[in-house]
Amino acid sequence: MSYNGTAPIEPPRRILAVRLGAMGDVIHALPAVARLKCSFPQARLTWAVESQWSPLLDGNPYIDEVLPLPIADWRRRFGIVTWREFQAVRTSLRAIRFDLAVDFQGLLKSALVTFFSRADRVVGFERDQLREPIAASFYSDRVPSEARHVVRKNLDLASAVGGKNGPITFPLPPGKADPTLPRGEFVLTSPLAGWTSKQWPPEHHAALARLLWKHRGIPLVVDCAPRNRAYAEEICHRAPTGSALLHTSSLGGLIGATRRARAVVGVDSGPLHLASALGIGGVAIYGRTDPARNGPFGSGFVVLRVPGAPTSYKRGDEIDDTMLQIAPEKVWEALDGHLSGENRPATRAVPPP
Repeated sequence: MSYNGTAPIEPPRRILAVRLGAMGDVIHALPAVARLKCSFPQARLTWAVESQWSPLLDGNPYIDEVLPLPIADWRRRFGIVTWREFQAVRTSLRAIRFDLAVDFQGLLKSALVTFFSRADRVVGFERDQLREPIAASFYSDRVPSEARHVVRKNLDLASAVGGKNGPITFPLPPGKADPTLPRGEFVLTSPLAGWTSKQWPPEHHAALARLLWKHRGIPLVVDCAPRNRAYAEEICHRAPTGSALLHTSSLGGLIGATRRARAVVGVDSGPLHLASALGIGGVAIYGRTDPARNGPFGSGFVVLRVPGAPTSYKRGDEIDDTMLQIAPEKVWEALDGHLSGENRPATRAVPPP
């Protein structure tokens, strides 16, 4: 059924929040889950998440239990998630009886997690707002949202089940200190994204490092997971000596480095949304994904995008032309303004060269 605002809401005793991944999406769900816990403080709240992203929930005061599911591990090993693996998830979930499950993801795999939970009430978005509409078949309540940004969409979902208005908070762990980082100021970039089409070219990153070093004497720290070291090394090799520094890290190391950064330059990816949630500003470079829906939320970022760029969420294996057209000089101009305290958060149209 569709939620109409009149369905009776019984105070739940056990709540299951489902947002399995990826990094930025887990971060975008943090305020909504916090709102659920604040609205039902006596309920025990469990968050089901893919194992690789569970460190984002460490020490979260609004979560009573984290249920890490190795779905991504199975996908890497076998290419697909088999029914046997989902049966293992089913066994884990059925050890707990939930009154309420809220699917913040809206995919078949997340809907199956709510199904396996045997929750009395399962709430998700309306069918036409889902990337995989079949997921709505598993919901007892389907909620429409008029909000643009995904953070506010998630808050609408929490409100539909009785979540009360309150502060928007992103409870994130402190991260890990890394003595290999520069002792002084640095600008942080994480050049990779889940889709290659959302990335900015290595040569553009190297040119930005040159401009930052020349005009400010500040290095660009290029962060990546150890498995992506070669890509980050390419940027550092292209840049003048000392202007771009390699930083391989775990998720905890990325959080720690982000907290220390003077500014962040990023693309539409988890590390950018992490910086935004931590209140670290800078420059965000966008191509076909819509900043109004997936942009940095509520912090000091200037968003650069080519005027008239078509909006699309189709995955691409090559860097998109809309990203190639954003020149390093334009990013430097915006970054320099941020470092000088002159920029206000805004989305700017960047004329192609």
